[in-house]
Amino acid sequence: MNNPNFAGQGVYIIKVKGHIDEDWSSWFEDMTIATSYAEDGTPVTTFTGQLNDQAALHGVLARIRDIHMPLISVNQVELDSKDDP
Repeated sequence: MNNPNFAGQGVYIIKVKGHIDEDWSSWFEDMTIATSYAEDGTPVTTFTGQLNDQAALHGVLARIRDIHMPLISVNQVELDSKDDP
């Protein structure tokens, strides 16, 4: 990443293959958990939420790894200033 001021804080959308129940939210930094299905019928779980720094992001990714869910994508979402808390 070319931004020297990047601290990792922001809203992230993380997608993985497989299904995980939304009751696991507290284990994943209280991110919102939703399951949808790919065109081939494969379940896709999406984690969405605010993370405070890169350590929190890496923690979520490590937990995803630990339960053997294949990672599809990780995206940081840019919010409009009107959307900021």
